Amino acid sequence: MQDDISGWTDWNQNFDEIEEISSPSELHGLLTGVVCVTEAPTRDEWLQILSTLDVPKLDDSAIAVLSEEAEDIFHALSEDELDYLPMLPDDEHSLSERVKALADWCEGVVLGFGLASGQIRAEEKELIESLQDVASVEFDESDNDEEGEASYQELYEFVRLIPVSLSMGRKKIAVAESSLLQNFHSKMKQALENSEGNSVVEMFTPNRPS
Repeated sequence: MQDDISGWTDWNQNFDEIEEISSPSELHGLLTGVVCVTEAPTRDEWLQILSTLDVPKLDDSAIAVLSEEAEDIFHALSEDELDYLPMLPDDEHSLSERVKALADWCEGVVLGFGLASGQIRAEEKELIESLQDVASVEFDESDNDEEGEASYQELYEFVRLIPVSLSMGRKKIAVAESSLLQNFHSKMKQALENSEGNSVVEMFTPNRPS
């Protein structure tokens, strides 16, 4: 089974029940977006990142899976662009499932990149907008044919290389130096003060059709 080979089965089992995230694919995209900017987060840093997103504390095995995947992505983006693959269901799943997962993954990359960077540079804007466009894609039953399958594959090959371009354009920084944990500490301070503030999450969340 390709799902087992790719790691999707284990990934899905660990993260499918997180209500605060659309899907396990979105979480993988978020992880990817973060690692485009920073070094691979440690276990403790992941706990803080997930807290920023209001995700309930995960068990140690799930955090270990996150940390290991972050390391793999960090090396894939740094060393060989052909090694990087989004975590998505394989072609034994319906086309509609795969389109939804790809859209979720794109949304996750945008969110993770925005959280970690705090802002996008001029040369990154077009790449981010391309991800946002795919994040807004909705599946239509009329697309469930060979032409639709071919279109999905084209989209997949196009967007999977975007994190490589985003990563190559930046010098990786420590997670603690990024806006990622600044958001966490700001959130903790705001919670203590019972005040409200703007979140960078809102700035970078794609607008999907209702």
